[in-house]
Amino acid sequence: MSKEKPTIPKGTRDFGPAVVVKRNYVFGVIKKTFEKFGYLPLETPAMEQLSVLTGKYGEEGDQLIFKILNSGDFLSKTKTEDIAEGHKHLTRKISEKALRYDLTVPFARFVVMNRNEITFPFKRYQIQPVWRADRPQRGRYREFYQCDADVVGTNSLLCEAEIVQMINEVLTELGLTDFTIKINHRGILAGIAEAIGEKGRESDICVAIDKLDKIGQEGVRKDLLERGISEAAVNRLEPFYTLQGSTAELLDQLQILLGETAEGQRGLQDLRDVWQYLSHLNSQALEAQIASGAPRLLLDVTLARGLSYYTGCIFEVKVNNVNMGSISGGGRYDNLTGMFGLPGVSGVGFSFGVDRIYDVLDELQLFPSSSQVGTKVLLVQFDKASELYALPVLQQLRDAGIAAELYPEPAKLKKQMGYADQKNIPYVILIGSEEMATGKLKLRNMQQGEQQDLTLEEIITKLS
Repeated sequence: MSKEKPTIPKGTRDFGPAVVVKRNYVFGVIKKTFEKFGYLPLETPAMEQLSVLTGKYGEEGDQLIFKILNSGDFLSKTKTEDIAEGHKHLTRKISEKALRYDLTVPFARFVVMNRNEITFPFKRYQIQPVWRADRPQRGRYREFYQCDADVVGTNSLLCEAEIVQMINEVLTELGLTDFTIKINHRGILAGIAEAIGEKGRESDICVAIDKLDKIGQEGVRKDLLERGISEAAVNRLEPFYTLQGSTAELLDQLQILLGETAEGQRGLQDLRDVWQYLSHLNSQALEAQIASGAPRLLLDVTLARGLSYYTGCIFEVKVNNVNMGSISGGGRYDNLTGMFGLPGVSGVGFSFGVDRIYDVLDELQLFPSSSQVGTKVLLVQFDKASELYALPVLQQLRDAGIAAELYPEPAKLKKQMGYADQKNIPYVILIGSEEMATGKLKLRNMQQGEQQDLTLEEIITKLS
């Protein structure tokens, strides 16, 4: 019988201990910040009813949902003609469940199912894996974690201001300094389209403007004309993507350019309110904008994410000193729960791209040494007597909150020290006959190579 070579499905990954410790460090910083702002943890099942997921992500998204075959004889309720009717019809016969595609739709389902038990406004964060039957490639996986935070049941723009604060606080805590939180408003995008005489065409307009940095002003102009935007409208658009100045100056310029467009003026007022909240909150993000020429918070009228989904403010975050796409984004939506029969529940949310944040921190070498250490001290033994002597020492170290382990057998010293090296254990305690006789244990600093003879109490004080 031939042995099968072990593999994992394409688009999935194993995470070894060193990577998991670093990922947990990122998750820890994010969770701490979310909870500081009053967000509560939520978990939903890995699988949902297929009917809950389908029709929520568009036709292309529906194709990327991982369906789960019904248990047992999944073909028992099918007939030959079911196959002839095509895969969509057949899928409904043999699959009732699917792996969740994102965290947003399960969250909406949870809110509707529990609307009489939860307190509104409802703040939740959720950090769980999702699955998509996408074509695997660099930076795109079939299983990956999402890290969402949403508040539903309120129209208050304080929520948007706090999102800016949370993003700034998390990234600063992670050691990032050169990043930009871009903010725009769906109403401004609609207002721009209306102001230039192309009402309802904001999607085409924004897709073209979004490429301004890559193809230049003439390239954008050509793209817009090819999309059927009139030449007169293209000419009227140019002042919008050449705006310059402080946020207050940008808002004043937009006030004039948007004229009497109702959606545009609504967007402007919302953004003014967000900035006012941030000013009263003494936000570090806003202070950075006032104090430096490289603002952390930037009004960008070309930002246009989720046009079919978001209805108010929209966010996107970019780290400037690394070649990486956005690491966070989100916005306000007016009808999250409407898909499940509960209309009119407004909310705002955003998500951190943990995999991208990990890559950024790794490239910039920003992971602190503490995030890469599991065991803090290894006890080295030489024989049965030193093993028995080490056991109460081990327990006292652990009782003091120090991560410690005892090498499980009296191997050669070189092997035990090599074990500590490979696991990046920063300290080693050597217990031989001399140490047992005097009560003074040898504590070796593995990075510096220094060695001290100390009592256990002194060691605990030093390592704590």
